[in-house]
Amino acid sequence: MMIFGPVPSRRLGASLGINNLPVKHCSYSCVYCQVGPTPLTEVERRTFYSPEEIYRQVQERVKNLQEKGEKIDYLSFVPDGEPTLDLNLGREIILLRQLKIPIAVITNASLLWREDVRLDLQAADLVSVKIGTVKKGSWEKIHRPYPGLSLDQILYGLRLFSREYRGKLITETLLVKGLNDSQSEIRAVAEFIQALSPERAYLGVPTRPPAETWVKPPLPEKVNLAYQIFQQQKLPVELMGFQSENSFGFSGDIFADILATTAVHPLEKEQVKQLLEKASADWSVVEKLVGSGLVRWVNYRKRQFLIRWLPSQKSKKI
Repeated sequence: MMIFGPVPSRRLGASLGINNLPVKHCSYSCVYCQVGPTPLTEVERRTFYSPEEIYRQVQERVKNLQEKGEKIDYLSFVPDGEPTLDLNLGREIILLRQLKIPIAVITNASLLWREDVRLDLQAADLVSVKIGTVKKGSWEKIHRPYPGLSLDQILYGLRLFSREYRGKLITETLLVKGLNDSQSEIRAVAEFIQALSPERAYLGVPTRPPAETWVKPPLPEKVNLAYQIFQQQKLPVELMGFQSENSFGFSGDIFADILATTAVHPLEKEQVKQLLEKASADWSVVEKLVGSGLVRWVNYRKRQFLIRWLPSQKSKKI
């Protein structure tokens, strides 16, 4: 399923998600990833789907949603992996511009050292880049990157992109307890981000079930410290992940909507109820999906989430 949502995004409003990759193709295997560990990390760009097919599916979904009066603020490339691994990303963005809806790409920034990646992203209206740390040890522990990647190379690519890009650039820094929440870590990443001149610098904590169960959010005092340090660097900082998201869109097929959304965005119980109400469906829909093994309930921080169930695989790297 390539299209999901609209999802209420912390950064993008009502975001119609585009899953331009098969399950879990990524250059990282982040410990906090809500989709789970990456079985095989990779960095070579290649073709996954036809750009014309992605455009057709998005066009149909947009028409369907607009007829139902659903709001769409962004068409967002936010797959369960790294979108810039898609060799046709630039072509897909250009095709989708015909729909006259702003286009966003959410990237982990690991391939911005490549000129072709930076050129593809120039066509997007908004690019969100992940910058969790600028220290090699923490970077390796948090992101568990493809072995051939270099943090220095990635930071260099980020600097180049920030100078070249003419759209809206925002950053996201996710704080993990004991990994990147020290004062020295936060100050270093804030100084680096300040040099990029983003329109918004988001600070967040893990709020959904992570790939590794030991992952925890920092203490509130650490989050406040990070916010103060970002402010000291004159960054347009904003906290995210501390409020509930709601108002998920309904396309007409409740089974497809739940499966597509939970593949990249775990749903709290109340959010599932909202989708069911929009579809005039009852709880048996969820029971059927759980019974079929396609989704499952997990607990995280005393909250229940419905997530897409993927077969467990031994984690490897190439």
